[in-house]
Amino acid sequence: SLLLALSLLSPWGSAEGSCPQRCVCASNLLSCSQANLSAVPAPLPRFTAVLDLSHNNVTRLRADWAPARLPHLHALLLSHNGLAFVSTEAFTHVPRLRHLDLSSNRLRTLDENLFSDLGELEVLLLYNNEISTVDRTAFENLGRLRKLYLGQNRIARFPLELLREGTRLPQLALLDLSANRLRAVPAGELQALPAWLRDRLYLHNNPLTCDCLLFQLLDRGRRRHLSAVEDFQDELRCFPPGATTHVKILDLAGKQPLNCSKAQEAVLEAHLGDSVTLGCDSRWQGVRSRHWVTPGGERVLGDGGNGSVVLLANGSLQLRALRPEDAGTYSCWVAGPLLNETLYVELLVHNFTLHGPHDTLNTAYTTLVGCILSVVLVLIYLYLTPCRCCCCRGTEKPPAPRDDSINSSVLSTTPNHAGGPGEPCGSHIASGAGTGQNGRFKGGGTPPLPARPGPKAQRKVSDPDSVSSVFSDTPIVV
Repeated sequence: SLLLALSLLSPWGSAEGSCPQRCVCASNLLSCSQANLSAVPAPLPRFTAVLDLSHNNVTRLRADWAPARLPHLHALLLSHNGLAFVSTEAFTHVPRLRHLDLSSNRLRTLDENLFSDLGELEVLLLYNNEISTVDRTAFENLGRLRKLYLGQNRIARFPLELLREGTRLPQLALLDLSANRLRAVPAGELQALPAWLRDRLYLHNNPLTCDCLLFQLLDRGRRRHLSAVEDFQDELRCFPPGATTHVKILDLAGKQPLNCSKAQEAVLEAHLGDSVTLGCDSRWQGVRSRHWVTPGGERVLGDGGNGSVVLLANGSLQLRALRPEDAGTYSCWVAGPLLNETLYVELLVHNFTLHGPHDTLNTAYTTLVGCILSVVLVLIYLYLTPCRCCCCRGTEKPPAPRDDSINSSVLSTTPNHAGGPGEPCGSHIASGAGTGQNGRFKGGGTPPLPARPGPKAQRKVSDPDSVSSVFSDTPIVV
C-alpha cells in the first residue's frame, strides 16, 4: 500500500506522465540519450524541465515534435543527431527555453526568425555544424541571450549585426567564432566594443589576413589579460599578404612586411577649452563600484571642481573646459564580481585652442611667413629697381642738395669713393664740379656743399635716386 501511494504521488505515476520507452526519468528530468531514436518520443510529460535527446538519429525537427505546450521545459539537448533541418515553428510550444544545444549536427543555414519564439533563451550552442549562411534576423527577439557558440562552422562573413550598438543582442557576453572561414574582421569597430564583450570574443583558428589594426586589437587584449586573447595566443594566426603559410598575429610587432607598432595604452588628445569623456572600459560586466583618481591624486566620487569634473552614471569621467593642468594620467578603480581592476587613461591637452572664436595661425608659422615676405620684398627693392646707368637714363633733374643724415641707409650700394676703370656707367667724383654727360651730375655723384660758417665741416648730400634713398624714405611693412 505504501508503494502504491508513492506511485500515485509521483508525477510519472499518472497516465499522461508516464516515462517514454528507452528513456530514463528522474523527477522532472527526461534523458533519452543514446537510445537510437529517429524521432522525438511522444507523448512528452507536461512537467518536463530538462529533455536530453543527444546522440540519436533525429535528422529533422518539425513543428509537431511537441504538439502540446511544455511550459516548464528550460533545457533542450539535441547534439550529435545529424540534424539537418529545423522548422521556424519548432519552438512555438517551448517559450520558456533557456538552454538550447544544437551542436555537432549538419545544419547549413540559420533561416530568418528561426529562434524568434525563444524570448527567454540565454545559451545557444551551434558549434560543429556546417553553417555558412546566417540570416540577419535569425537571432531576432533574443533579448536575454548571453552566450552564442558558432565555432567550427563555415562562416566567411563576420556577423557584425549581432554586436553593433547592442540592439540585436543587448546582453550578449560571449560570442565564439573560432575555427570558421573568416578572412577579415572589422578591427576598428571591434575595438569600440566594451571590454567585457571583447573578453569573450573568440576569433582563433580562422584564416585571417594579417593587418596592423588586427594586431593592435589583439595586442591590447593581451595587455588587458582578456581571456579570448591570453588563452589562445598560439591559435591566433594570420596570413601575411602574398604568403601561403600563417604566422602568429601577436608576433607581427616590428616585423616585415607590415612592421606593425606596439599598441599603446588608452591615450586621449584634446585642446584647451574642450570637453572630453574618459571611459572606464572594464572587462567585468557586473561592476559593484568604481571611482576615478586624477593626476594630482584627488579621488573623484561625484561632481567636483565647480562642475568641471563630473562622474557619469556609466562610470565615465567627463572633463569640461580643459586647462593645461588637466593633462596627465587618470586612474579608474573598478571593483568587479571576482577581482578588482585598475585602468589608466592618459590625457594630452594641447596648449592652444583648436576652434576658438577667431581661428589663428600658429605663432611659429606666422613668424616664418613674415620672414619670408621680408626677404622677398628686400630682393624686389634690390633687383627690380629701374636702371640708372648713363647709357639708359634720360633727362634728369639735378638732385636737390640735402644734408647727409641718419636717413642714409647702410644698405646703399653706392660707395662714396671714385669708381675703378671698366665700370659701365659714370661713377663718382670725389670733388670738383661733378658734372657728367650734357653737363649734368652723374648718377652716383655727390655735389659739394657750399662752405658754412661754424665749427662744423662740410657735409655730403645723399643721392635721392640711389637705392639707399629708396630704403631710407620708404618704410617696409610686412
